[in-house]
Amino acid sequence: MKNRINELLEEVNRMAAANNEELEALRIKYLSKKGLISELFNDFRNVPNEEKRVVGQLLNELKNKTQDKISELKEAFANAAGSEQKTDLTRSAEPFKLGTRHPLSLTKNEIIDIFSRIGFTIAEGPEIEDDWHVFGALNFPPEHPARDMQDTFFIEQDPDILLRTHTSSVQSHVMTTQKPPIRMLFPGRVYRNEAISYRAHCFFHQIEGLYIDKNVSFADLKQALLYFAKEMFGEHTKIRLRPSYFPFTEPSAEMDISCNICGGEGCPFCKHTGWVEILGCGMVDPNVLENCGIDSSVYSGYAFGMGVERITNLKYQVKDLRMFSENDVRFLQQFESAY
Repeated sequence: MKNRINELLEEVNRMAAANNEELEALRIKYLSKKGLISELFNDFRNVPNEEKRVVGQLLNELKNKTQDKISELKEAFANAAGSEQKTDLTRSAEPFKLGTRHPLSLTKNEIIDIFSRIGFTIAEGPEIEDDWHVFGALNFPPEHPARDMQDTFFIEQDPDILLRTHTSSVQSHVMTTQKPPIRMLFPGRVYRNEAISYRAHCFFHQIEGLYIDKNVSFADLKQALLYFAKEMFGEHTKIRLRPSYFPFTEPSAEMDISCNICGGEGCPFCKHTGWVEILGCGMVDPNVLENCGIDSSVYSGYAFGMGVERITNLKYQVKDLRMFSENDVRFLQQFESAY
């Protein structure tokens, strides 16, 4: 058996193959279950006991060298094939399309970024809320229309539970759990029982802001909103504040900006007025502060709220509000180059 092992060792040392098919044939010849080396292992039981140790070492050496030789030849074939490869395997698959961010996300992130520069942080809350956080704490009277089923989605099992109609409910949570100073933004989705059309939807997105501290005035509110308008729509943007009414602010105002399409000259988009309404605002009503455990004789504050869809319409001139939620790829691809 020793002579046979030595013969096979010489064959293995001289082993060569022109291609993978020949190499596979050699592997089967020597290493398969019916190969030459396997036959020697089967005959090992006939070796005299005094020779088994030496013969066993020779057999293992033969098997290991054969496996190493075949692996060496296989690696050589692989390297040769790789050097001839003309395709750059590091390239991305073709065609490779860039993903896009939703226009509402682009606008929301830009609004948050602008207000974060003047110290506002983010707070979020649940979309399913109770009546107190949505209405009661915010000075809504019991007979207010927003509490009617034709305006608000209530949960049938519990008339006190509803889908929030504004992100002001998060303000209620913050004011009852944190002490002033408070300077926060509240982005999120809200729900109202409205007919779906090109200009309205049963759900939409808001960003509200709240600032409470000592000696906060309406002038502070005006300066913050003027800064936002110029950063969002351009340095030449003007703002206009008109008296309005909200249950949770007093005094209250609607804010218009000079039309960013015609520059305030008048066009169909602004109905030839030169102004476009973008948000509501006002000083936090003292009743709201007291409802949330904040001493209104010490602290004051302002609040504002805007629809993200409204700002997106102004920024990108989207004509139909429904396009934001239809997931039409043709519409979304228009924002492929947006940051």
